[in-house]
Amino acid sequence: LDIPVLCPEKAKDPEFLTDLETNYKPDLCITAAYGQYLPKRFLAIPKYGTLNIHPSLLPRWRGASPVQRSLEAGDNPVGVSVLFTVSKMDAGPIVSQKTETINTNDDATKVLPLLFDIGTKSLLEAIPDVVGGKITMDTAMQQDEDLVVNADMIHSSEGELRVWKESATVCHNKVRGFSMWPGTFLYFIVGDDDENDESADSTTDAPEPMKVKVLETKVLHEKAGSVDPTQDVNLGPTKKDGLHLVCGDGSVLELIKVQPATRKAMDARSFVNGLRGKKLKWVETMPELQEEK
Repeated sequence: LDIPVLCPEKAKDPEFLTDLETNYKPDLCITAAYGQYLPKRFLAIPKYGTLNIHPSLLPRWRGASPVQRSLEAGDNPVGVSVLFTVSKMDAGPIVSQKTETINTNDDATKVLPLLFDIGTKSLLEAIPDVVGGKITMDTAMQQDEDLVVNADMIHSSEGELRVWKESATVCHNKVRGFSMWPGTFLYFIVGDDDENDESADSTTDAPEPMKVKVLETKVLHEKAGSVDPTQDVNLGPTKKDGLHLVCGDGSVLELIKVQPATRKAMDARSFVNGLRGKKLKWVETMPELQEEK
């Protein structure tokens, strides 16, 4: 197709900017999930400005992780915005917005490409009005700064499901939001109570907690106090059921798909079958125990 491709390490690269200004002179620039700061010199080049596809209902969830944070927060509907790019991140006037109602079990792996598909269609619909002068930086909808919510970058430690102090809904939404990265996990103790008691009383070390990635979940009982608190984790009564985990507030989370360390992903029943009848309990991590003490 003989389409030129420019690949600067950063958008502020002087040679790249000079090339745009002198050789290409674009009328309109478009970005999506670019992840770098665009300098004022870049933004001044295109006659009709720069449009960006951002997968959230701005001004809610400005920043690096909009889909992840919206799912973590339990937002429904979610949405996508097409906006003009300005120097301040994700703060430009909004050209169009589309909302999308999703399933309560949909995760970021599914929702992110869905929103970019919707955003691409919205962008193509808006371009004629932008280049025709009907939609400009001045006529597009200004964002309300009082409604801004930041979508901060995610730290890997956020992936731990702290079931002793987080509800089933909070944990489920973390699994959904962090499905692409960093993923979610928790720790189990494997073994019968008698075995663990003997180990604790002997000179040998106590059982080492097993780290298990949690790949898919479902909320069984959302209301706090639905079930008496217990750290025991058991399979549900039918063959289709996963592991039933009672959170500290008495709400119940079902673990459907998990991945033990150094193992492949598997359904929860296969994981339990591999334990050969040994009991399973969730356990608090040591740093949390020390903080609470």
